[in-house]
Formats: sequence, C-alpha cells, structure tokens
Amino acid sequence: MASSKLDSPAAASGKSEFRSQKPKPENRDESELLTVPDGWKEPAFSKEDNPRGLLEESSFATLFPKYREAYLKECWPLVQKALNEHHVNATLDLIEGSMTVCTTKKTFDPYIIIRARDLIKLLARSVSFEQAVRILQDDVACDIIKIGSLVRNKERFVKRRQRLIGPKGSTLKALELLTNCYIMVQGNTVSAIGPFSGLKETLMIKRELAKDSELRSQSWERFLPQFKHKNVNKRKEPKKKTVKKEYTPFPPPQPESQIDKELASGEYFLKASQKKRQKMEAIKAKQAEALSKRQEERNKAFIPPKEKPVVKPKEASTETRIDVAALKEKVKKAKSKKLGALTADEVKLKMEADEKKKKKRK
Repeated sequence: MASSKLDSPAAASGKSEFRSQKPKPENRDESELLTVPDGWKEPAFSKEDNPRGLLEESSFATLFPKYREAYLKECWPLVQKALNEHHVNATLDLIEGSMTVCTTKKTFDPYIIIRARDLIKLLARSVSFEQAVRILQDDVACDIIKIGSLVRNKERFVKRRQRLIGPKGSTLKALELLTNCYIMVQGNTVSAIGPFSGLKETLMIKRELAKDSELRSQSWERFLPQFKHKNVNKRKEPKKKTVKKEYTPFPPPQPESQIDKELASGEYFLKASQKKRQKMEAIKAKQAEALSKRQEERNKAFIPPKEKPVVKPKEASTETRIDVAALKEKVKKAKSKKLGALTADEVKLKMEADEKKKKKRK
C-alpha cells in the first residue's frame, strides 16, 4: 500500500511532464486546413486494399419505360463489359422491364455497387451509355433532380421546363459550360453528371471569384445579385363591362304599371270573356307561326337544287377548221412512199446520182 502511495506522485509528475513536452500546434487559418491543394487526387481503391473481398452480396434493381427497351437491348453488352471489370453482374429483364446489378465474391470495392445503381438509374432516365458510364469513375458524381412536383399547374411546369432548356438548347448548353457537367432534361426529372463541385456551382461569377486566392476564403454574397420578389397579380378583366352613365340630378322616370299599360291599349275596359278570347287568339297565332316555320324547314329537303345553265359549245373558227382534202392527199403520198431501209440496188443508184451532181458542180 505504501509503495503505491509513494509511486502515485511520481506518476502524476511524469504525466504532467509528458503533457508539457507535447509540441503545440501552430496557429493556422481554418481556410488553409480546409482547402485542397491544386492537383491533388485521392488514390484509387485497388484490390490490395481489400484482398478478401466482400462477405455478403448486395443488389439493386430499377424499372425502365417501354420506349427505352430498344436502346437498352443494343447497349447492354457494353454495360455488362464495363461492370465486369469491377466484378459486378448486370441482368436485363425485358418481360418485367427492369435492370438489376449485383456484387460477386470477387468484388473488392464496397462502393462500386452504389455507382452501378446510379448507372442503371441514369440509363432508365434516357441518358446515353457514353455519358452514364462515366459514373464508375471516382471523381465523377451524379444527381437526379425531381422537378415535376415543384409546380402544380401542368402548363406552367411545361413553360418553366422549356425555359430551363432555352431556345435550341442554348440555356442548357450554357449551364453545362458553367458547371462542367452533362445535364439531361427528361420528363419530370433532370439528370446531372460531373464533378462534385460542378453539381453545386451554377453561376459564372463563382468560377471567376474562385480563381483569386484572396477572395477564395471570403464570403461572396456581396458579389451575387439580389432581387426583390414582387408578386404582381394581373387582375382578370370581366367579360361584360358595365359602362357608368352620366350623372344627372333628375331621377329616372317612374316605370308604367300593368294598369297603365292596359289603359293605354284599351284592355282595361274589356270584359273577362273578351280578355280570355284575346289571349287564346294570341296563343293560336304563335302556334300557327311556329307550325309554318317547322313546315318550311321540312320542305327544304324536297326543294331541288338550282341547276347550272347549259353552256352551248362554241362553233369552231374558220382558222382552226381541218382541211379534209389536204389531209387525204398527205395520206396518199405517205402510202406511196416505201417504208424501211433502202435495198442494195437503190443505194448504188443513189450514190451514182450524187456523184453525177458533184461532177456537174465542178
């Protein structure tokens, strides 16, 4: 017990001496510790880091739309070849419409299954194989952004999506140049593939400020534009506009009552039987008018359409008339002529006649 008591202060003094001998860390800025040196790359994960492989198998599956079936059938051998290099199996089920990736016993990289999952997700979202296969690299990441639920109105959503693409894809191309990412807008999602920093940066001013070593560690809020949100609701104009009448100090004239109208027409002084008779006559007149209109509409189907006037054929002018006698003479001359090639005797006679003509000319 005594020895333990004697040793305790010595041990305590040794601990204090050890603490005092520890080198104190230098006072460095946090920005220097957090910044990554230029040109530094994380070493690739090799089989030597995990020689025994994985203990359990893991798999991911995703569905794809019907219109992607033909393209996936063509490029699936390339997908299998790219994943086999990392010892990952890939299967395509055309009946169920799904793609599945699964690790094997030879798989040594535990994170490769996540990259394989992202690969089939990008292929299902209409991204080409040449761009989607880049996700298997260590310095490339991807993000699938859902934009369908941002706006309730479908027409407004289509307009905003078109604004994101821009005329002839100019806005989308500008975003790709700013962020060094490949961006694909398809349906209700936006697929982006590129470096981790590129997926976050969306403004050109950020890239310019990042080049300056002094401004790299400072806040950039003072350089960014600040917009005031104004909710200007356009009031819908009514279809029927009420025009206000000019103000007059005099009140409008009092409308005539039913008794005044009967006094003016003389109906007030008629008997009940006469009034009843007038009402019946008015009803009968209306019925007769409606009947006549109905009968006219029925008779329209039996009215024959107007025929076009017959145009008499114009007499042939004297200039265009055919001379039958001259035509007959031409036919007789054509019959008298011999058709076909000349015989050998006729050719000789013709040649002799031509030679005689030549001699005479000389």
